[in-house]
Amino acid sequence: MDAAQYARLSAREIVAGIRAKQFSATEVTRAALDRTHALDPTIKAFVSILDDMALAAAKAVDATVAAAGKLGRLAGVPVAVKDNMCLQGTRTTCSSKILEHYASPYTATAVGRILAEGGIPIGKTNLDEFAMGSSTENSAFFTTRNPWALDRVPGGSSGGSAAVVAAGIVPLAIGSDTGGSIRQPASLCGVNGFKPTYGRVSRYGLVAFASSLDQIGPFSRHVADAALLTGVMAGRDERDATCATVPVPPELDDLKPPETLKGVRLGIPKEYFIPGVDKDVDAAIRAAIDVYRSLGADLIEVSLPHTEYAVAVYYLVATAEASSNLARYDGVHYGHRTRAKVGLVELYCRSRAEGFGAEVKRRIMLGTYALSSGYYDAYYLKAQKVRSLMRADFVAAFKKVDAIVCPTSPTAAFKIGERAADPLSMYLSDIFTIPANLATVPGISIPCGFTPARLPVGLQLMGKEFDEVGLLRIALAYQAHTQHHLASPPLA
Repeated sequence: MDAAQYARLSAREIVAGIRAKQFSATEVTRAALDRTHALDPTIKAFVSILDDMALAAAKAVDATVAAAGKLGRLAGVPVAVKDNMCLQGTRTTCSSKILEHYASPYTATAVGRILAEGGIPIGKTNLDEFAMGSSTENSAFFTTRNPWALDRVPGGSSGGSAAVVAAGIVPLAIGSDTGGSIRQPASLCGVNGFKPTYGRVSRYGLVAFASSLDQIGPFSRHVADAALLTGVMAGRDERDATCATVPVPPELDDLKPPETLKGVRLGIPKEYFIPGVDKDVDAAIRAAIDVYRSLGADLIEVSLPHTEYAVAVYYLVATAEASSNLARYDGVHYGHRTRAKVGLVELYCRSRAEGFGAEVKRRIMLGTYALSSGYYDAYYLKAQKVRSLMRADFVAAFKKVDAIVCPTSPTAAFKIGERAADPLSMYLSDIFTIPANLATVPGISIPCGFTPARLPVGLQLMGKEFDEVGLLRIALAYQAHTQHHLASPPLA
């Protein structure tokens, strides 16, 4: 098999092939690294490429095969890791100058569980600085390009992870989702992006942006692969106090589509089908809903009335938490320190001014203002109260339906630089993904078609808390009867 043939294999096919000795983990890994070095100069998705670490991990898997030992659930599967998750022996930069030379002294729980199951770490992927953005243009290093159209963004903040899966470099990648940072780039790059329920996957070793919203999740070309990787990463972790103790469903390891969707109720939220949605995106979403109707699902209109406040609430809650979390990067405790010989206060100011980019500074200032004396009740506290109302909207809706169906993004991928000077326009890119984070429910974006310009469109499904199996099965049912997820960009 050549590199292109390996690129078409799913994660589960790779594991099965290695178990059957049809090929070795080293062969799969070399193919992934060959594609990385061939394609990354064009799409610029990796901050670090881990050739030596990847090949060492692959040889360890092959040694287990030779010794007839027990193979892990991800044995030999190349995986890319967003560069805001710690991996011992590598840099963890968060695509920020303030952490440009930071070397991780430990490994994040989610990443460690992937390695323990035989996953192969190919590299650390580019992101918007500290995961703050919707286009990966806020990286301090470079802008990642969408494999479907190199003049367009891959989405953000996990744009690098989405791009490497779309380009066929790896079958799996992981990202973090604070307001849509997995689902929105998945939509724009034509791959699956899954945000589990808040607390399902440990955040230990994930560099914090907004602690009550952040969640780690997978990118994949196949929903069943996303389920497998979720099952590997999920589960209780005593090092993360917010990690749930809910048992991990064993069905995630080998998820199958339901035989029928008869009796499955899908909610169509009227607040998500608005004039601001691009007409080509709207057409693809409605066609996808028709597929679900043809499979026997019942389509029911539901209302999430507080959706209109989602962006405002998010940019108060998230920035307030970011202001607190990023206070540690002061040039003394952590991060870049100015070389200027100045006093302590000036050292703090210069270090942060030199190390943080414009968007991070903007959000720190917004969050600090919202938490300041005299404004806490008017802004942050009020935002938390509206967040509770949004959560109640979802609880009420899920009494009527099993999942909610809507667009992931109001548009397809936009051109690089198109929204750089208009932060509000950029923030609205996440208008349909933010509510799931505020309500802590799981959500997935799956490919559901293309615009006339051949740009991918994503369909979002949101489900009940900790019902990842039910939600993923509904997504898998769609992919069992469509081919959109199998399409590859011209670059690949």
